[in-house]
Amino acid sequence: MDFEAIPGVGAKTADALAELDGSVDALETGDVATLARAPNISEGRAAAIARAAIRIRHDDPGGFLATDRSRELYRDVLTLLQARAVTTYAEKRLETLYPSATASRIEEVHEFTAQAMEREPTAEVQNALADVEPLSNPRDVTVRDRCLATTDAERYAKARKKIPELPVEVVEDARELAELARGYSTVVALDESFTGVTVEGDVRVEPGALETPSELVPERPLAFFAENRDTLLAAVDVHQVAGMDAPLDIEELESALARVTTDGNVTGDDELARLTDAISDLDAGVSMAESVANDRLRDAIRERDVTIEGSDLLSLVEQGAGVDSLLSRELADEYDAAIESARGHLIETLSLDAGETEIARQSFPDEPSFPVEHDESVIARLREQLEAEKSRREERHKRDLARTLADERESAEELVHAALELDVELAVSRFARDFDCVLPEFETGGNGFEIVGGRSPLLDVDFAAVEPVDYGVSGVALLSGVNSGGKTSTLDLVALIVILAQMGLPVPAKSVRLGRFEELHYHGKTQGTLDAGAFESTLREFASLADGETGRLVLVDELESITEPGASAKIIAGILEELGERDVTGVFVSHLADEIRDVADEDVAVDGIEAKGLVDGELVVERSPVKNHLARSTPELIVEKLADGGESGFYERLLEKFE
Repeated sequence: MDFEAIPGVGAKTADALAELDGSVDALETGDVATLARAPNISEGRAAAIARAAIRIRHDDPGGFLATDRSRELYRDVLTLLQARAVTTYAEKRLETLYPSATASRIEEVHEFTAQAMEREPTAEVQNALADVEPLSNPRDVTVRDRCLATTDAERYAKARKKIPELPVEVVEDARELAELARGYSTVVALDESFTGVTVEGDVRVEPGALETPSELVPERPLAFFAENRDTLLAAVDVHQVAGMDAPLDIEELESALARVTTDGNVTGDDELARLTDAISDLDAGVSMAESVANDRLRDAIRERDVTIEGSDLLSLVEQGAGVDSLLSRELADEYDAAIESARGHLIETLSLDAGETEIARQSFPDEPSFPVEHDESVIARLREQLEAEKSRREERHKRDLARTLADERESAEELVHAALELDVELAVSRFARDFDCVLPEFETGGNGFEIVGGRSPLLDVDFAAVEPVDYGVSGVALLSGVNSGGKTSTLDLVALIVILAQMGLPVPAKSVRLGRFEELHYHGKTQGTLDAGAFESTLREFASLADGETGRLVLVDELESITEPGASAKIIAGILEELGERDVTGVFVSHLADEIRDVADEDVAVDGIEAKGLVDGELVVERSPVKNHLARSTPELIVEKLADGGESGFYERLLEKFE
């Protein structure tokens, strides 16, 4: 894939994507987590790149949201969806959904949505998802207790490249190989020429070792599972709670993960635990063994009946006066017993085996001395043997476990990805359930829209209290009605439903039928009369709408506020006439519907949100617009109320002016 062909992707980002495993699949599926693993690509940036790649795949030119107000409503819709996601991944993944004019993209998301709406979000699944995160790249692994050896410079370079975790050494012959073995727990010779050579230490001749990296460095696959252990277990929990089929054997994975520590080591082996504890406790054990021997000798010296008083002898001994000869002559048996107790304490404390015991016994001298001190060179040799055996045993366990897990990495990634994608689906499902949504029906070759029982979740009231609206338009229409009667809310509802529908998502209504629009132009209410420059700019924008492509939806809220009422009526009438000659669907909210209709050269459809009357000073409104009906204004309602209850004929005469 030519990554630089994706809008917004430069050379550096393209290089980062090229080095990322699975980047092509991630771009096709909108896998934000995988894309965000590339260097210097955040999750937000990954979502933008994924959107751009999706547009390329569907040959989608973009630009559906043609105005600031339409883009603002899209962000509001996205916020509602993201609020129903549990994971950060799902929040970013939802950003790859956008309203499109391309049928293939709408249908693609439509199919995803239909599946998502069948999901039943539960508190148990939501709780399980809380601990699922995108997988992390494992930390770099460096292994210092084993190395690779070769006589060939070319093989040396290949080994350095393929197995960067291990040191690689060049040796000339078996002698140098033997020297190398003295410095490492394990040496793997890569040359067949070393076959049959006997060298002291753990030296393995494996000419084909570079082809099985996980055998050489089991830490490599284990690092991934150690780094992502908690996330993998959380994903397992999600699959079990949600009743999803897992791409691997969950019990086997859980068993393997139970043996992996957070630092990539292996647990669950008593012998390995013994060696680990012995190394950790060695210094303390030696010190305690010395104390055991010296305490026993002190007691023996104090109690011994010799020519000089025992206390005096103790003082001399501690000053080093003839200690060896004194101990040899007077306390030989006691010294031997003290040394045996020290050796026994050390062997028992560290739980040493037969071979280790033989070394440990040499750590305290047979020749009498006081105070008793250990032989540091022997302890160093014991430590070296313990560490070597631990390393070899640990490596064997790591290799065994790595064999189990190495081939499961891809399945483990699928396990987590499926859990994260479930959160995306459940966010859509919760949205559909929270706002009583249905899937819209697109009419091939049709235009306009027909909304039945639409309710906006963006109103500043509880959704259950929102009154449903029925409204449909084919062509262009004026929408009249009283102030605060819901005209702007109706425009918002139409725009909201069209945006959701062309995202491929469910819409908050009982049913919706619509044509597939190429662009959405929503012009919100202007605050105050525009100056000459701004007014000219506005007219140019509407001129481009009249001269441009068909298949647009144009929503305009009180365009008359841009200039004087008399001129506004004429301008709006002219715009409606131009749009009416094209395949454009438009709704213009206006208080000048009657005046516009009077100056228009063609018949202009006028719909009205009718007020039923005033109750305690509050408007009672029929929220669904009435087709082909000019709604009465608020002043007319007030005059009518006064005329019904007034004794003077003034109100009746005033009311006649509205006829």
